[in-house]
Amino acid sequence: MSRLWDMLNDLKSAKYTWVDLSHPVNKETPHYSGYNTLEMYEVFTHEEHTVCASEYKIVSQYGTHIDPPSHFVENGRTLDQIELKEMVLPLCIVDLSEKTTTDHDYAFTVEDLKNWESQHGELPDGCFVAIRTNWSQRQGEAFFNPDKDGQPHYPGWSIEALKFLCEERSVTAVGHETPDTDPAIANLIVPWAGERYLLEQDKYQIEMLRNLDQLPETGAVISCSFPNVTGAPGYTARCIAIYEN
Repeated sequence: MSRLWDMLNDLKSAKYTWVDLSHPVNKETPHYSGYNTLEMYEVFTHEEHTVCASEYKIVSQYGTHIDPPSHFVENGRTLDQIELKEMVLPLCIVDLSEKTTTDHDYAFTVEDLKNWESQHGELPDGCFVAIRTNWSQRQGEAFFNPDKDGQPHYPGWSIEALKFLCEERSVTAVGHETPDTDPAIANLIVPWAGERYLLEQDKYQIEMLRNLDQLPETGAVISCSFPNVTGAPGYTARCIAIYEN
């Protein structure tokens, strides 16, 4: 038997746990208010055609999704140019859920990352760094958390933390449970400064992850899959993580 088959059988055994990190895709899926909600049309039905087929109208950044460099960078890499080996990575989870429970405008810091390293060792080259905030447990309006004036409030990355990951470490991608890379209030000063910086470094990110609370901070592997759409600036993603019990 193939060694790879043996490895796969082992991964599917009770020794390992598999966790879905993506929101289901439907009309209730969280998404930026400037984007239309998913539309679905039945093209063929079992009753009329003996086969079922549907047509979907969906924005590229809907629910749990990937942002390749081209989302912000003209001539940056598009979805189909993300290399296969970049889609399966060591997963490092930084738990900041306690801080973000009390401070909805919190910006993830370099100190947060260094504190994680003091416990777990230096972030490995080529890893995926995800910030756990438990934000994905919020539903409806609470996900964007607007104040009485309609201004959203949710945490995100500081640009200094992203520079640390890109310039002092060698990560491949980052992810978060929140709607955006930057804290919502940071966009009032310079819109999407952190996201623009990250994508300019030829990295990709996954936004609106979920179930990070079900994973250990180290030792898991993340697999990010999405359609191979030519020239696409993003798409809804199906991400899973696997870890040893």
